[in-house]
Amino acid sequence: MRIPERLAHKHPVFSFEFFPPKSEAGERVLFRSLRRLSALRPDFVSVTYGAGGSTRARTVALVREIKVQFGIEAMAHVTCVGATQAEIGHLLDELAAAGVENVLALRGDPPRGQDRFVPTQGGFAHASDLVRFIRSRWDFAIGAACYPEVHPEAPDADTDLANLVTKVQAGVDFLVTQLFFDNARFFDFVQRARSAGIDVPILAGIMPITDARQIDRFVRMCGASVPDALRARLADDGGDVHEMFWSGVSFAAHQCRGLLAPCPAGPFELGAPRVDGIHFYTLNRSPATRAIFEILRLLPGT
Repeated sequence: MRIPERLAHKHPVFSFEFFPPKSEAGERVLFRSLRRLSALRPDFVSVTYGAGGSTRARTVALVREIKVQFGIEAMAHVTCVGATQAEIGHLLDELAAAGVENVLALRGDPPRGQDRFVPTQGGFAHASDLVRFIRSRWDFAIGAACYPEVHPEAPDADTDLANLVTKVQAGVDFLVTQLFFDNARFFDFVQRARSAGIDVPILAGIMPITDARQIDRFVRMCGASVPDALRARLADDGGDVHEMFWSGVSFAAHQCRGLLAPCPAGPFELGAPRVDGIHFYTLNRSPATRAIFEILRLLPGT
């Protein structure tokens, strides 16, 4: 099913992100996670590919396997990194032939060892160019990324929002945010996006931090601010992996509960959840996100 159709009939949706494993052991971990997750009937999962597009072929195969073996709708990531227009077109042809209906169009991060993105000769410099290219020749439902706390490379919030407007106007059907930990910043971003004319669904990207060592890396990667309460709680766990796991799950579950709380007034009808959907970043190990999802399923309306 195309994700926009799902969004039109279900509110909110829940989805999970995975990446192609690099080894047989990693594949066993991933498929164990997918088997357990499929019983909870998520609305869809997304599949990334490695730095520099290093796992493109595996992404196509994995998306196909998820749809066939587990009966879960799957969305493939497509990026501009390390690929010409012709190579991206070939990938899109492969995805279409595999029965994939949904793609997430991204510029992509610079390859490891590079501090800035350099377009491949004959490729695309911006996600909006990629979206326009996909829309011109294929019938995919197209998702794209957005940053509640401003893209790390953007000079300011207004410029970042203007670039997002351009990307959506190129043909985006829905947006998925980078991870964030402060709901107030997310709601402020959604309000600014709506005021700028962006009317497509916006899914909130959530990642439970279950290891204090992850925090600084994620902050550098996506520009998310980390509340003092979360830092303090993880520090207080004293390196105990079990305590850190439950601290991360508890914080993210409360964050999701706040996102799903009925909207008192505003763009949605009274009583509707304040968020279009929640997209969990799993790092291929789903116990934390699966635990949160099971908790959320107990809430009315989910």
